[in-house]
Amino acid sequence: MSFTLQVHDGIAAIGRDAWDACAAPTGDPFVSYDFLDACEASGSAVPSEGWAARHLSLHDEDGAVIGVMPLYLKGHSQGEYVFDHSWADAYQRAGGRYYPKLLGAVPFTPATGPRFLNAPGTDAVVVREALLQGALTLTERLGVSSLHVNFPLEAEWRAMAEAGLLPRRDIQFIWRNDGYQSFDDFLAALSSNRRKTIRRERREAQAGLDIRVLTGAQIAEAHWEAFFAFYMDTGDRKWGRPYLTRDFFARVGATMADRIALVMAFEGETPVAGALNFIGRDALYGRQWGTLVDRPFLHFELCYYQAIDFAISRGLSRVEAGAQGEHKIARGYLPSPVYSAHFIADPALRDPVARYLDNERPAVEAEMDAMTAALSPYRAR
Repeated sequence: MSFTLQVHDGIAAIGRDAWDACAAPTGDPFVSYDFLDACEASGSAVPSEGWAARHLSLHDEDGAVIGVMPLYLKGHSQGEYVFDHSWADAYQRAGGRYYPKLLGAVPFTPATGPRFLNAPGTDAVVVREALLQGALTLTERLGVSSLHVNFPLEAEWRAMAEAGLLPRRDIQFIWRNDGYQSFDDFLAALSSNRRKTIRRERREAQAGLDIRVLTGAQIAEAHWEAFFAFYMDTGDRKWGRPYLTRDFFARVGATMADRIALVMAFEGETPVAGALNFIGRDALYGRQWGTLVDRPFLHFELCYYQAIDFAISRGLSRVEAGAQGEHKIARGYLPSPVYSAHFIADPALRDPVARYLDNERPAVEAEMDAMTAALSPYRAR
């Protein structure tokens, strides 16, 4: 079978129907047309911000789209959550030009998910191989330093390693649903001390607040207005310049409300804190949060405990709470591997990075084992 590959400077050029024919079967909210279009159309992931879309579409002999890949020409490494700043610095000190680079990922979203999307009835392996080869060819034709694919599925990661990309492993903290029917069932799986601590944290966080989990038509524009204020306050205090615009939240609110769980804390009828989650087919994904009040344990309540409660009520298998945060272990979120794969064109950079990653991977695995053994809140079985 012969294929045609096209490169697009925006997801709108591919269109919702063609994109979601490949993306919707995955059940992943972040590779959906609506999420990626919101990133671009809102001015959040655009060339002026260092995110120039170079999405790939794969077409069969009749011109039908049978595969797509989210791909960006990046002018920096911000908003990626797989850290290659030291590689860029070393290469540039040696006289190389690291940026721009190509990135296969979802903007601002450190959540594992499919990166090579195929239409139903097509061979997923064949489509993946064609899209990967297309991305590598585009890397060469653009003359850029590298191609990076962040947070792919493990099967995709292994296939890219077999194709010669450098495999990298990192750690996230994920809560897994062991068939719990209630939050108390989850607590019963923990040590006595952890049960007591979590109950105390929840009491103190909830005192005097009305905490609601809103989804679908329950979410009004006023909720987004309040949440954006929380998000901006957190961004200003933590990293100085939040990535997402107000229009991004308006867009996902309009197109993805049924796939959103917005946890809001109210004092009376005044919203004072919130946490944004996206609902996948089998997982809840925690994303942004913020607060305008200084209250102990409120972050844990809105981001971790409410997410667990919601996942149990929906029968979801896990909660992925985003990047970093060893403190999540004590709340039931255990270390789990996440992946990335890297093609670096220049051997002068590729070889030392390969050696570094060869040492990093077993160290990451040992760190996960050590953290689980030392810090797990679960009772021994």
